[in-house]
Formats: sequence, structure tokens, C-alpha cells
Amino acid sequence: MNIIVSGGGTGGHIYPAITLIRTLQQRVPDAKFLYVGTKRGLEADIIPKEGLPFETIDLQGFERHFTFDNVRRAAKAMLGVAKARHVVKSFHPDAAIGTGGYVCGPILLAASLAGVPTLIQEQNVVPGITNKILSRFVTKIAAGTEEAVRLFPAEKTTFTGNPIRREVLTARREDGLKAYGFSADKPVVLVSGGSRGARSLNRAMVGVLKEAQNHPEVQFLHATGKAEYELQIERMKDAGVHLENAPHIQVKPYLYDMPQAMAMADLAIFRAGATGLAELTARGIPAILVPYPYAAENHQEHNARACEEAGAARMILDRELTSERLGSVLMELFSEQGKLEKMAAASKNMGRPEAADTIAQIVLDMQKK
Repeated sequence: MNIIVSGGGTGGHIYPAITLIRTLQQRVPDAKFLYVGTKRGLEADIIPKEGLPFETIDLQGFERHFTFDNVRRAAKAMLGVAKARHVVKSFHPDAAIGTGGYVCGPILLAASLAGVPTLIQEQNVVPGITNKILSRFVTKIAAGTEEAVRLFPAEKTTFTGNPIRREVLTARREDGLKAYGFSADKPVVLVSGGSRGARSLNRAMVGVLKEAQNHPEVQFLHATGKAEYELQIERMKDAGVHLENAPHIQVKPYLYDMPQAMAMADLAIFRAGATGLAELTARGIPAILVPYPYAAENHQEHNARACEEAGAARMILDRELTSERLGSVLMELFSEQGKLEKMAAASKNMGRPEAADTIAQIVLDMQKK
């Protein structure tokens, strides 16, 4: 069985794809996979390290207004379609899977037009333009949220949830506490703006951590992003945050074992990317969500709003984010009896830890028709 998988640009598209590949490998050990991405996306670094065959198509996303650069990108897109047809013809896939990003467009379209069973996995509440177009051609659509289901053709769409890494579910709280030297009898707040960090969130955390250094009853693990780390340390020093005297506050440039960090978290302060939310809800972690304001189709705000309406999170818009606002919400959640427990239950109710298995079965079932 040969399966093409395509997803690119960000980890939110790549890691669900890897999870689906690993799940399918467990079901069909002799299956062969080909991952198709771009040279510029994170997939060019991540996928070869996963030991997966990797092919590239030279594509770039279009800007949202007319520019001469878009003409050049359109020419590349035409060449990309031709390359996609060649890849499909050469690999002879029995199925093709797309997990998002513009690179999915030509490869899924080429596979669909060649009669190959195809599936797209939409992670967000509001679908991106690539998946909106592909929805007319593909065989099946796996929707990561209930809200997205109604935006696709009903006869081919299934609400599955978003695939998450198995380590997210198997990581143990006690291991995380030991790794960071935290106490088991005090709550832990996990703060992360994603792999690249979030400047607005980092700045808001300076004032929060300044106050928190004098209150060791709540522990903080703050991942700043590698590019922001040195600057964030300087910001905190200038503000009077003395980390050497506050062992209950850990500030790191990057968390290489996020599942372990999540395992000990009682509350998360995150952006609102679909993959991060899928992992939080699979573990039932309540959250304060600060959506990235420049995400395509403003999908992060829609994602965050859905979580807030379900009672699993509080949302603070990026333009409204300040140390005072963030500190106020934290104070409210920790001081109101039973608030975090109710949010945790709502988060758990949203979680779909079985999503990867469900989608894998849909892919296998497509072969039988």
C-alpha cells in the first residue's frame, strides 16, 4: 500500500501528518509513505529527521492583494501542479492525505484527478482557502472541530477531532515535576507562544512574573521561544524579576518535551493553534488563550472563541493583552473555588484523543470502495 501525505509550513500541519503516518504504520506495517512538502517550510527539516521519504514542490503562498511578486508565485504554482502530477504518477499511491498548507493543493488535486482516494484533515474552526477548494474534489474530509463540519459537503465530512502525538497522552505528571524541580502540592501554569514564541505574550508575562516571584504558591514554566529568550531575560531583569531567588518560576527558550510539560500543567497560557488546542483538550487542561491576530482567516480567534464558549478557556485578544489583564484573569481563575476544575472538565469533554485512529480507519476504508 502506497500513501502520499502532504502538509507544510508550520508544525500545526506537519505534526498531525506525522501522527497519522505512525498510526497507519501500526495498522499496515508494510505500507510505504511519501511526504510531499516545500523546501522553505519546517517540513524540510522535520520530515527527513523522522526517517520518511521526502519530495519537494517549489511553491509559495499568495499575498492577499495584487503584487508583482504574486505573478512570479503564480508561475511557480503552475510548475508545482506539473511536478505534483509527476509525483503522483511515479509513486502510484493508493491514497493521498493532506493536513494543511498551500503545498497540499496541487498534490491532492493531482491525486484526486488521477482517481486516487483522497482525504483532507481540517484542523481549524474556519477552513483555510486551500481546503475549501480541495473539498470539492477529495473523497473524504476529516474535520477537527464540530463547527467546521457545517462548512464542508455533509456527505463526505466526518467530525474526528485533530490527531495528537501519543506521547501527549502517555506523559506522566510526576516526571514533569521532577524534571523542573516543581512541588507536587502546588499548581503549575504552563506558558508558551509556540515554537517561535510570541512577543506580546512574553511582554505581558514580565509583569505577571514580577508579581508571582513573591507568591510561591503557584509555579510557572514559561517557554519564550528561542529568538525571544535573551531579550525576555533582559526585560525581566529590568523589571526587577530575580529568577535566582524564585525556583518556582522556570523560564526556558524552548521546551523539547512539551508532552511532559503538559502532563504537569494545571493551567495553560497559549496561542490558539489547532494542534496545541487538540493536545490541551486531550489532557483536559484549562487555558487562557491569546489568539495570534495575523493567522489566515483569523482562524485562531475562532478556535479560541469555540473553546471559551464550551467553558474550557478564557480568551484575551492580542490587542487587549497587558500584564494587568493577564494577571487579573489568573487571579480570578485561582481564587474562584472550583473554577479551574469546571474548566478542566469542559476541556476534557472537547478532547478527541482517538482522532488519529479514527482518521486512519477512514483512510483504510476508502480503499475498500
